[in-house]
Amino acid sequence: MVSDRLRAQPVPLVRQDPQAILEGLDEEQRQVASHLEGPMCVLAGAGTGKTRAITHRIAYGIAVGRYVPQNVLALTFTTRAAEELKVRLRQLGASGVVARTFHSAALRQLRYFWPLAVGGPFPQIIQHKAPLVVEAARRLSLSTDRTVVRDMASLIEWAKVSLLTPEDLVLQLDQKQLPPGLDARDMARVYSTYQDLQIEQDSIDFEDILQLTIALIEENPQVAAQIHSQYRHFVVDEYQDVSPLQQRLLEAWLGRRQDICVVGDASQTIYSFTGASSRHLLEFRQKFEGAQVVKLVRDYRSTPQVVDLANRLLAARRPAPDSSPRSWAPPLELRSQKKPGPAINWFGYQDDQAEAQGIAEDIQDLIQKDGIAPADIAVLFRTNSQSAALEEALRAKRISFQLRGSEEFFKRAEVRNAIASLKGAARAAGPGDSVAQLVRDNLKNLGWSQTAPQSSGQVRQRWESLETLVNLTDRLLAERQEARERAQAQGAAELPPPLTLYDLVATLIERSQQDDAPSLNGVTLASIHAAKGLEWEAVFLCGLNEGLMPISMAQTGDEIDEERRLLYVGITRARSFLTLSWSKSRTPGSRGNRKRSRFLEDIAPKGT
Repeated sequence: MVSDRLRAQPVPLVRQDPQAILEGLDEEQRQVASHLEGPMCVLAGAGTGKTRAITHRIAYGIAVGRYVPQNVLALTFTTRAAEELKVRLRQLGASGVVARTFHSAALRQLRYFWPLAVGGPFPQIIQHKAPLVVEAARRLSLSTDRTVVRDMASLIEWAKVSLLTPEDLVLQLDQKQLPPGLDARDMARVYSTYQDLQIEQDSIDFEDILQLTIALIEENPQVAAQIHSQYRHFVVDEYQDVSPLQQRLLEAWLGRRQDICVVGDASQTIYSFTGASSRHLLEFRQKFEGAQVVKLVRDYRSTPQVVDLANRLLAARRPAPDSSPRSWAPPLELRSQKKPGPAINWFGYQDDQAEAQGIAEDIQDLIQKDGIAPADIAVLFRTNSQSAALEEALRAKRISFQLRGSEEFFKRAEVRNAIASLKGAARAAGPGDSVAQLVRDNLKNLGWSQTAPQSSGQVRQRWESLETLVNLTDRLLAERQEARERAQAQGAAELPPPLTLYDLVATLIERSQQDDAPSLNGVTLASIHAAKGLEWEAVFLCGLNEGLMPISMAQTGDEIDEERRLLYVGITRARSFLTLSWSKSRTPGSRGNRKRSRFLEDIAPKGT
């Protein structure tokens, strides 16, 4: 935990005029923000300002006295999204609201109530299931092959978030592809033995955190009463991604109350393989009778060209004979609010290497001719194995890049050393010292310089990591200064204090504990799944071939639908420039017998 001395000072609450909070919202966003009574379901398409709507809803509720900040629980799925909610709420004068992921909120409650409701030491939280899965497989004389263990761990996680016991799992595995050499009963035995090992080792995993919190609330009236007294108003973002386990926890938090606002888009449901389901979003009105439903369809992110393409992709879907009745919801038809932009680019290449080289050349043009920063460009693909050729092509052009989902930023040696150095500098810093200059002076000793090194490899990566810390410092300083100026303009009795080096170090430590890495200054390479919730000025969607998009493992109608939604998510990450590409063969010189994605046949111009 962060020490009290290093903890960032809270920004004092600056109440705003309620009507001022509603200014600048469109009609539908204003409806979300101003109608505070009873349950509400917000169907929000990509780029339609859902975060703006829900943060203004919370801030407006506080401003009119309907909400007490500490009684509001805003839930989302990533630490980054939770931090963004907090920042926006502070900017609206709504400090004190609890914004967390499901796991973070549950873990805090579980730790708090454990001594009172359970007693004894708190169980060890295991970070990875693999070691216990390996031991379970050994006890059962089953394969401990690395790939098999990974698949077994994924199935155990899916079973837990789906609220399945080992006995239930046997009946459900006909929906899943089992690891080689295992049948349904073998998998159920592994699951049961895994749970036995947890008891032996007094350990819990991430799903257990939610399950145990549910048990505390459902089985202990005193715990339930205290939690229900603390949290009275709920906002749930990305509700289409809620699993049965998370839904049950949410219901335990709610009790019999109905003060809940959920936000989601069934067309962005892309995590069904982890147990996520849009069913809870689609059935919200049946569960909460009289719930208000608001549709956000004004797209402020993307150009009309991008929005039109995304709309056409969803509209072209046709149900398969085996499609489940509720596997596909009628999509929202988005309307771009931006001026027309560049045309969509379509490229078919001879092979994967040529595709990567072509993308690198186009990126170079965007940087040099169009003035787009590398950090505002992304190359998205279906599987992580597709990144190797792209990395090689970008290195050849000396274009910086970051591979999203690779080595964790805060575990890099240079980042750990930088935080340690800044922590020591904070103890010696005087009250009038410039935070920006102190950071730069300390990081120079670790390899940072004003200009990027010409070399590549580890030297370049070390510099990019340190440059990221410099940029983060500048951004945090600017945000705090803006908060001070806003408070002063509103005549606040007390201004937020200036950002100190202690505050900066505390922020870095907290973000490292939550694995909330800042963005590096380079082109982003990422799978489409990892790109969810992000956006860039220019996006390249590559490898759009049959077998990759849709992936070869997608066989049923429901699985193909999810692949279509995944491509939709990829398209809607782009603000202005969008390129879709595919290749005729995997390697140079091979026969060009690969087919481009069937989805492109629905949306690509004739002749491409």
